[in-house]
Amino acid sequence: MDRVYLDHNATTPLRADARAAMLAAMDLAGNPSSVHTEGRLAKAVVEAARVDVAALVGCAPSEIVFTSGATEAARVLSAAGVGHSVWVDPTAHDALLAYAGSREGEGGGSTLAMGLANSETGVINPLPQREGNTWCHGAQRADWLLLDVTQAVGRIDFDFAASGADFAILSAHKLGGPKGVGALIVRQGIDISPLSMGGGQEMGRRSGTENLIGIAGFGAAARAARHDLAAGRWAEVKELRKILEKALAAEAKTTIFVGIDVDRLPNTLCLVTPGWKGEAQVIQMDLAGFAISAGSACSSGKVRSSSVLRAMGYDEATASCAIRVSLGLETTQDEVLRFAETWLEKERKFRARAA
Repeated sequence: MDRVYLDHNATTPLRADARAAMLAAMDLAGNPSSVHTEGRLAKAVVEAARVDVAALVGCAPSEIVFTSGATEAARVLSAAGVGHSVWVDPTAHDALLAYAGSREGEGGGSTLAMGLANSETGVINPLPQREGNTWCHGAQRADWLLLDVTQAVGRIDFDFAASGADFAILSAHKLGGPKGVGALIVRQGIDISPLSMGGGQEMGRRSGTENLIGIAGFGAAARAARHDLAAGRWAEVKELRKILEKALAAEAKTTIFVGIDVDRLPNTLCLVTPGWKGEAQVIQMDLAGFAISAGSACSSGKVRSSSVLRAMGYDEATASCAIRVSLGLETTQDEVLRFAETWLEKERKFRARAA
């Protein structure tokens, strides 16, 4: 049988719309910074993509800064001088956790950084509250708020303007765009130091010739993602996830369904079967023709327990037994049921060996 791809939170296959836009951009000879006709044609592609991405995330096009991805965009926490201290939510992605406790910024104040939706569990975090000029998240207080909306954008509604956040980061490849391109959103009126120095591209915030082909694909993917949201396609994915959960829960009595009682992304299921290592499950399912993961793809090759689950209160041994199944818009009910049948067969063998 054909392989079944259930690792969309790691990356989503390239959309046909994005591929077409990228192929068209390949034929453009000009540099977007050049003033001649060829340059202006290339610049028009960049600016059209900026409009499409802005429409998806609910911000002004001028607030979009194209980067190589969300990881580079997160450098605003140290490179842009927006705060002398950073507090990062312990369930955040490694791209943000790298800056926890950082005091490299040159500006005053402090920054709170958190994910809107968790990549491993799919759990959607409530937005912090703003009291006057201060962001409040539990006992934490900060002057600035950075949201990682990488997993959320295109799957649930997000409006940057309504969120009140000062910054947000995202990547194209999570919504069916190409890998290697993303964006930093900077609220209008906030001045930051450049993420990289040079020719002053991206309104002086990120120098270097723009990745024209990648940006074209990003824009097309954002436009298509916006249409999918409006059409309710992710509600259909949520129903498939429920079918999968029901099929698994009927037999896997020792398995923990993480976050099942809270608001989650429509496509994400995190399973913890105590004693059955997540890495072993990933390998067994891969050999059976199913692509899943044992956590964030940015931690691939590292055999360790999930820092996200540990932050949620699970002990290290239990956290090391987690897998993530993440569905996509093209996932079918047949694929979901085939996965359930195969995984349950292996789960029964695990329990028999452990008995």
